[in-house]
Amino acid sequence: MDIITSAQNKRVKYVKSLQTKARLRRGEMKLILEGGRLIGDALMHGGRPDFVLYSPKAADYDVLAQLQTQQCALLPASENILQYVSDARQTPGILAVFYIPKPPLPRQAGRVLILDGIRDPGNMGTMLRTAAAADVDLAILSDCADPYNAKSLRAGMGAHFRLPIVEAAWPEIRGFCADLTVYASRADAQKPYTAVDWRGDWALIIGSEAHGLSRSAQNMAQRSISIPMSSTESLNAAAAAAVMLFEARRQRLGQIPADVQN
Repeated sequence: MDIITSAQNKRVKYVKSLQTKARLRRGEMKLILEGGRLIGDALMHGGRPDFVLYSPKAADYDVLAQLQTQQCALLPASENILQYVSDARQTPGILAVFYIPKPPLPRQAGRVLILDGIRDPGNMGTMLRTAAAADVDLAILSDCADPYNAKSLRAGMGAHFRLPIVEAAWPEIRGFCADLTVYASRADAQKPYTAVDWRGDWALIIGSEAHGLSRSAQNMAQRSISIPMSSTESLNAAAAAAVMLFEARRQRLGQIPADVQN
C-alpha cells in the first residue's frame, strides 16, 4: 500500500477535523487516540477502532497486530503527515480513530464523582484517571470541557474506556444521586474529609478552581468537606479529588480512620 503523504488526503482531512472540532466528534461519535499505550489499553477494554494512521518506521507493531484482528483499516503515512494531524508535540508514530465508548451505566452506582464546571481538559482527564483507579462507579460531568479532547484523553490514560462517563444537567444529576449522600469539596468547609464515613453510598462534587462550585452544585450538596492544610494555599481540583477518592477507597477496603470510628 502506498504511504499517505498529502494533507489533502480525505482520511487525513477527516482526522484533522476530528482533532480540532468537538462538534464533529460528537456528531460522528468518534475520538482520536495517539500512541501504542493508549490504543492498546482501549483495545483491552473493548474499544472499537475505525481506522489507523501509522508510520512504518516508528509505529508499535505489536499494537498494529492487535488492531489488525479488529478488521480496521491500517493506513501507512509519512511522519510529516502524522505530525500534521497529531495533537502532541512529537507524534508517537501511530494514531487511531475509535468510536466513543459507551459503557453500560451501573444499575446502582454507589460511588459517583461529579465534576462541576471543570474547563481544563488535562485536569479533567487526570480526575477521570483517578476515579477509575479508586473504583468509582460513575463520573458525571456538568458544564465541563469536552472529555474527548486530546488533552483529556492523554491525561485520562485509558480511563475513558474503563469508567462510565455521563454528561448531564443538574435535574438529571439529581436523579442519578437520589439515594446517595452528596458531598461537595469546599476549601472553607469545617468538616475534614477524613471525618466522613465513606463506606456508604456517596457522590462527591469537585468544582472549578477558578470559579468554585456552581449554585446548582451548592444546592444539591448535603454536606461540605475540606482537606485541612497548614497554609492558606489550596490544592488544585485534580489533587483534591485524588486525596478524597483514595480516602474513600481506603475506608471501603476496611482501613477506617480513628476520627470516623469515634
